[in-house]
Amino acid sequence: MPRIDGKKIAILATNGFEQSELEHPLKALAEAGAEVHVVSPESGQIRGWDNKDWGRAIPVDRALSEVSATDYDGLVLPGGQINPDLLRVNEDALSLIRAFWQAGKPVGAICHAPWLLAEAGIAEGRHLTSYKSIRTDMRNAGAHWEDSEVVTDQGLVTSRNPNDLPAFCAKLVEEIAEGRHERRAA
Repeated sequence: MPRIDGKKIAILATNGFEQSELEHPLKALAEAGAEVHVVSPESGQIRGWDNKDWGRAIPVDRALSEVSATDYDGLVLPGGQINPDLLRVNEDALSLIRAFWQAGKPVGAICHAPWLLAEAGIAEGRHLTSYKSIRTDMRNAGAHWEDSEVVTDQGLVTSRNPNDLPAFCAKLVEEIAEGRHERRAA
């Protein structure tokens, strides 16, 4: 796995994130040398969802209102059903996601997090995957959906579920190591 020493990565989440989909990328990115911040509309801490009940709390490093895409080299969007559903109605969250994409910086989204890509206008024309229950949502947003453990399209890294985390994390590190990606029309 490549090193990403000196890179700063934001993980955008709120209450109800899928526990493993925040914790595993956070650990993998940090182990590869990145400085990783959990960014949230909430302050203090946010709580995950772990299987069938609330999971562990994670400290929030930065308030959403205090960060911009220029502060970071990449963005990770964990899934779960609750987290992306809450964030996709938050215009500040959507603006941040769009700013990363427009700057050509890597963006990773797993499970239900591609809902955020659709809402931010990024999914259209992109090759991606997601949790199977939102496959139709992705297709309706104009995405080219496929059932693969990880799909990459010009710095956009997507995966289906927690079982795909090893491939998702490895591809995230690789894309962040590559840096900015030129965006081309689909």
